[in-house]
Amino acid sequence: MADDPKEKKKALYQQLVESADEELVLARMRELGFWPSSEPLPEDPDDEVKETLELEYELAQLRKKATVVADPQKALEQERVRRWKESKERRAKAKIERELEAKQRREAWETAKKERVWHAGEGVSAGLESHTPSPDGVRFGAPPIATPKALAEAMGIDLPKLRWLTYHRRAAALVHYHRFSVPKKTGGLRHISAPKKDLRRAQEWILVHVLERVGPQPTVHGFQRGRSVKSNATPHVSKRVVVNLDLEDFFPTLGFRRVKGVFRSVFGYPESVATVMALLCTEPPRVEAELDGKVFHVALGERVLPQGACTSPMLTNIACYALDRRLGGLAGSLGFAYTRYADDLTFSSDDPRKTGRLLKAVRDVVKNEGFVVNEAKTRVMRRGGRQEVTGVTVNRKANVSRKERRRLRALLHNAKKTGLAAQNRTKHPRFREHLRGRIAWIGMLDAAQGAKLRAMLDACPD
Repeated sequence: MADDPKEKKKALYQQLVESADEELVLARMRELGFWPSSEPLPEDPDDEVKETLELEYELAQLRKKATVVADPQKALEQERVRRWKESKERRAKAKIERELEAKQRREAWETAKKERVWHAGEGVSAGLESHTPSPDGVRFGAPPIATPKALAEAMGIDLPKLRWLTYHRRAAALVHYHRFSVPKKTGGLRHISAPKKDLRRAQEWILVHVLERVGPQPTVHGFQRGRSVKSNATPHVSKRVVVNLDLEDFFPTLGFRRVKGVFRSVFGYPESVATVMALLCTEPPRVEAELDGKVFHVALGERVLPQGACTSPMLTNIACYALDRRLGGLAGSLGFAYTRYADDLTFSSDDPRKTGRLLKAVRDVVKNEGFVVNEAKTRVMRRGGRQEVTGVTVNRKANVSRKERRRLRALLHNAKKTGLAAQNRTKHPRFREHLRGRIAWIGMLDAAQGAKLRAMLDACPD
């Protein structure tokens, strides 16, 4: 096959074609008469032209690659440049994505702040995300409120203001209470925390729409409509023995968690709403401290019921529900009557023999319910001496002490001759109004005596 003349001729022809220049071949063909002298070479077909170009491009890439590889240092430098460019592009893209995400988070946060309370301060924010009500719903006919925002709307304020009123700070330049002290009748000072206008309005809403929906216990006479110190003293009139105990630090004993439990467990509000209501009704005791010329109000302890808030008395009555029931049952089992006016517990009986058992059992119940008896104010009053309940004498009837009546009557008798100013030995700035208040106190217990004393006061010149 290799010696075939035709194959040899073909191979020779192919070799000549590949090695010879096209212009030279064309000239020889024209000389020999194989190609017309007036016609040029025909153009290559399009598919051959395309294939030729592709092959030439691949060949150029291979030559370029071969050149780079031939210089390893140059190839490494080019790879570094390429990677740096890619890294720079990735960082720029990631930065744009981060900025977009941050913007979206800010917008979402601004929207959320208008709808929810996320944080109310250290140690008091637990449960703000829980909006699940009690299985039985809201009780006592209180308004159903599902979220802090709904509470703000019910109070007629916006959510940012509610957040401002409830946020808890250990040290604050601005607080929502006016603080002052007044002397106690028994000596010492009583520290009052009176809420400022915005907080007072929020507390009044809670008092009217929530707390006052709970009916009073029959043994409770403090801070209840239609009841007074007189109704508290009446069950103990003309008894052989009257026992009086005082609960120590009554309002401060009820802290934030206990108050929150009242709104959560008693009324059935969601934990988020109960938390906000408890924050509105509590405040830590504070002292002023100066730092760098600026005054701060520094908390001395946990949040408690402030003495001066309109919600504190009703909250104590509700929180003492179990205490009153247990003490009422205990008193009845031993033959004693029982009443409570704020922090004053009073028991009375015609059988003094069980007084010791009563006192021991009362101390145990009070301790078990989270309170402390102020032993310095515990009194056991027999019929032979003066028996007094919340300032009212109860030996024979509920009345002001004879000493107080006589003192006031003598003062008015002298003032009729000399004028009220001469009898104002304590320099009271509004002496007539002061006397009118003392007479009203007597008149509440004895209307006839009150009327006589008012007439005497009206007859006194200034």
